[in-house]
Amino acid sequence: MSTDPTSNPTPNRRIALLIDADNVSHAKIAAILAELSRYGTANIRRAYGDWASAGLKGWKDKLHAFAIRPIQQFSYSTGKNATDIALVIDAMELLYTQDLDAFCIASSDADFTPLVMQLKANGHDVYGFGERKTPEPFVNACTTFLYLDSLVDAEAQPPAASRRRPANEPRKAEVTEEPKPEPTANTKRSLAQDARLVIALRGGVEAAEREDGWALLSTAGSAAKRQAPIDPRNYGVKNFPALFEAIGLFEIVKGENGLPYVADKRNKDRTPRPTM
Repeated sequence: MSTDPTSNPTPNRRIALLIDADNVSHAKIAAILAELSRYGTANIRRAYGDWASAGLKGWKDKLHAFAIRPIQQFSYSTGKNATDIALVIDAMELLYTQDLDAFCIASSDADFTPLVMQLKANGHDVYGFGERKTPEPFVNACTTFLYLDSLVDAEAQPPAASRRRPANEPRKAEVTEEPKPEPTANTKRSLAQDARLVIALRGGVEAAEREDGWALLSTAGSAAKRQAPIDPRNYGVKNFPALFEAIGLFEIVKGENGLPYVADKRNKDRTPRPTM
């Protein structure tokens, strides 16, 4: 099944959102749901934790506001996380009793890695959300993993509407928007040193490469995403074209058909431009 929501919108896909409330901030739930809407509809929404604990106080208002079902899980033993077990049991039950297309696990806990692998082995996409501290095994196991600090807060208040200027009030100088800075040499060098990212992007280009040595950029991005849970926003850019450009290892040109093409700079056998 496709995992590229921009090339193949699938609003009817059913997703089960399972939240480890002990490890995810309530302030990010609106942003998580907004992101999931790109992949389908979160028909099932559950959050797990001991709801009598003071640490989950901030979650309580969010449960009703976003139609999330709280799953109470008492801590039967000190130092043991019973929430994890409850979430895993529910995920496996949903896998075999509900007609779902995908799962979303919101947590920074690597203990969910075997669960993610099992869900994917059964043909389901698994979208992950967590903090930067999330261990790599969990991140790499997901179909797509997005760090919470990369999400735009959907609940952020828009700037207040400017008041109407009285007729006799002098007009202030208009403020023009600063152009966005181009990727710096330091940014390119930093991204180019990320071996996992480089391997995935080069692998994506190679998988989509034509005889002329060029690959349609959108196809190369989708191929790279199938190899690793890459989300460009985790690297400070908006999309795959910007990521390919920012890393500095690829040549990008626009073909005669108006579509962008990408080639690995190491490939000296490529034609000067994509052949149509």
